[in-house]
Amino acid sequence: MQPARAHVAHQFDGIADEDLVPLARNKDEAAVRALVRRHNQQLFRVARGVVRDDAEAEDIVQETYVRAFTKLESFEGKSSFSTWLTRIALNEALGRIRRRRPTVELSELDSSTEPDGGRLIMVSSSLFPASPESEASRAQVRRMLEWAVDALPEAFRLVFILRDVQGLSTDDTARRLDIRPETVKTRLHRARRLMRATLEESLAPRLSELFPFDGARCAHVADKVVQRLRAGGW
Repeated sequence: MQPARAHVAHQFDGIADEDLVPLARNKDEAAVRALVRRHNQQLFRVARGVVRDDAEAEDIVQETYVRAFTKLESFEGKSSFSTWLTRIALNEALGRIRRRRPTVELSELDSSTEPDGGRLIMVSSSLFPASPESEASRAQVRRMLEWAVDALPEAFRLVFILRDVQGLSTDDTARRLDIRPETVKTRLHRARRLMRATLEESLAPRLSELFPFDGARCAHVADKVVQRLRAGGW
């Protein structure tokens, strides 16, 4: 991004959405850029949660913004701008899925209200000090988590992404998905339980590989032991 454009993109950082929307209605490009930057990640995660494809999710995000900014007169402010955008993205993503396959009946997914499932423990970046090896490890963990999220049923996946990945509250998630808060809680509990089961199944065969101490590392210790024995008159 050019320096001048970067300045324009950030000049509205502290301004609320409801103050930027009127500017965007008047085709203020800087306001549009600010709104896009502000909501990109959440919309991408929501779209990605439905279609499970990075490229298509990015395309959905772009389509969402085009639809939103060309029809801003239809935004009445009854919900937050973020909620309105999220619903546009969801409709676009779900529409694509439904054109490829029959609509999945989601009511059965909520028939069980098992209270099992606390928040998944995410791996802190502090466990991976900066290095090429740590970046590779972090990327591997991320891919594994993304794979487990992709394996969730659609309704659970969306709730999990908004609640545990995006960090929205139960009420905010309910508003964006147009479902009851109780339904959000139920789906989140089941999503977490399914995530744990998927990760455990994937990781269990690899437990024997944890904390390896072989190869050159093992040989080095052996050398040091022999050196110390010799030095002690062994």
